[in-house]
Amino acid sequence: MRTKPIPAIVMLTAGFVTCIVGIVEHFSFGRYIKTLFFVLIGFYLLGCIAKLVIDQGFRVMDEPLLEYEGMDIDENLMDELAMTDDEYQDDFQDN
Repeated sequence: MRTKPIPAIVMLTAGFVTCIVGIVEHFSFGRYIKTLFFVLIGFYLLGCIAKLVIDQGFRVMDEPLLEYEGMDIDENLMDELAMTDDEYQDDFQDN
């Protein structure tokens, strides 16, 4: 999964919300810049943490497939094991 843009998206969304709040609350320029700076840094770090958690979760999900990596697949066996639509529907209806 492509998770590289997650920190930037989180940071920019928080920055946008901060801009709106700053305009509505009539922040002074100095207060606005300090607030925006700390919000952008904080939410960038939160985005990085979220990215790491998501990457770790998907890596755990992919590990069972690693044992089959590099194995040759016998196409004839795959054709023999394939279910027809009728068999699939019968199996689905039984459950």
